[in-house]
Amino acid sequence: MEKIVPVILAGGKGTRLWPLSRAQAPKQFIEFIGDRTLFQNTLDRVSDANLFEPPIVVTNEDFRFLVAEQAREMDVTLAAIVLEPVARNTAPAVAAATMIAQKHYGAGCLVQVLASDHEISNDATYRGCLETAARAAASGKLVTFGIEPTEPATGYGYIETGDEIFEGANTVKRFVEKPEEDKAREMLAQGGFYWNSGMFMFAASAFLDELQRLEPGMFEAVSQAVAEAAGDLDFTRLAEEPFSRAANISIDYAVMEKTANAAVVPSPFAWSDLGSWDAVWKLGGQDESGNVAIGNATISDSSNSLVISRDAHLAVHGIDNMAVIASEDAVYVGPLDRSQEVGNLVKLLASTSATENLTKTHPTSYRPWGGYTSVLNGDRFQVKRLFVLPGKKLSLQKHHHRSEHWVVVKGTAEVTVGEKTQMLRENESVYIPQGDVHRLANPGKILLELIEVQTGSYLGEDDIIRITDEFGRS
Repeated sequence: MEKIVPVILAGGKGTRLWPLSRAQAPKQFIEFIGDRTLFQNTLDRVSDANLFEPPIVVTNEDFRFLVAEQAREMDVTLAAIVLEPVARNTAPAVAAATMIAQKHYGAGCLVQVLASDHEISNDATYRGCLETAARAAASGKLVTFGIEPTEPATGYGYIETGDEIFEGANTVKRFVEKPEEDKAREMLAQGGFYWNSGMFMFAASAFLDELQRLEPGMFEAVSQAVAEAAGDLDFTRLAEEPFSRAANISIDYAVMEKTANAAVVPSPFAWSDLGSWDAVWKLGGQDESGNVAIGNATISDSSNSLVISRDAHLAVHGIDNMAVIASEDAVYVGPLDRSQEVGNLVKLLASTSATENLTKTHPTSYRPWGGYTSVLNGDRFQVKRLFVLPGKKLSLQKHHHRSEHWVVVKGTAEVTVGEKTQMLRENESVYIPQGDVHRLANPGKILLELIEVQTGSYLGEDDIIRITDEFGRS
């Protein structure tokens, strides 16, 4: 089988798994089950160099360093990290990545489009479906993977199969929007209907030819955005003006529902888009009472419930059919079978200034050099835990409105303040006066951790004047 070029879409900002998933820390970059994120699990599925070329990842400005760092942790080489300048749904994203794949690997290369936030069993059944899809794609078909339904789900679109092309692949008779439950039950009883997984495979030229025919304006806009793309460190920045002219629609609406070349591979492998807490519960390894406990959690005299805590120990007693999810700064409690409604709660939180930030960021924020956790905030002071990856350094910077105290609690720090550079080890500290140029670096082989105490009249993150920065942010 010809090698496949994976295109991984990693720019989504969904909040259906709030409070763990937020706009600036979405579910694809979070560990839910096991010690890898969903994005890292996706990278692992395309890691066989005998089957796959290095992947192309499409994301945005906010997530670019998360993508790079999580790929580095997996020791995965990426062909490109493509940055969308504005959000434009899946059709323009797939088009841009396919054009780049065609430049790298030729017009006939096979492209597999993958979401970064799906949980899939990478087993023999999955690989068999992959081979079937590749065969259909090589013949000129635009292939989608139809997941064999296990219940009359109303949160997915459906695909009705048509005539058999060859064993394991069919034409697409029609796409069905997310149905009401009675309609979903009717389709399952009839047979021949599959969940629309949002995964695709096609030859690059076959997809681009259909896009140009069906959406010529989008094709032209994305072509120009790719032609005018700029390199930035390890990233490819699509040109903003032409990309913003591309229609904001999905690949399904733009191409798959209109083309006569659509094919579907009915796929019985285990799959979940982890779109709600009940989906996490179903995959979580239930005990004899149907409970799933993840992290710092204890469950007593309860049944059919999901309990997750990343920080404080969460103990629950006497509950049934409940989701109890604790992040560092918020707790969600609700019926497990109504967890599809979390999005409505997030909209309510976002509508009030007092709670709006709970929908956007976590107390822990990640940066290309590591990150920081907010520990305590007060009048004219705040306390943070900084963590710096081995070999990384922060920008050379200064602040107009605050001074800082750093105390090393783990590792070795190289600290520059003004003209002086010094090494600090555990339990040693340094003071950075307001307005002084300074820099922090980790020259060691282990993670550097510090406690930072900021004092001053204004403590916002925008009071950072970067003088030089190895990540191109100055």
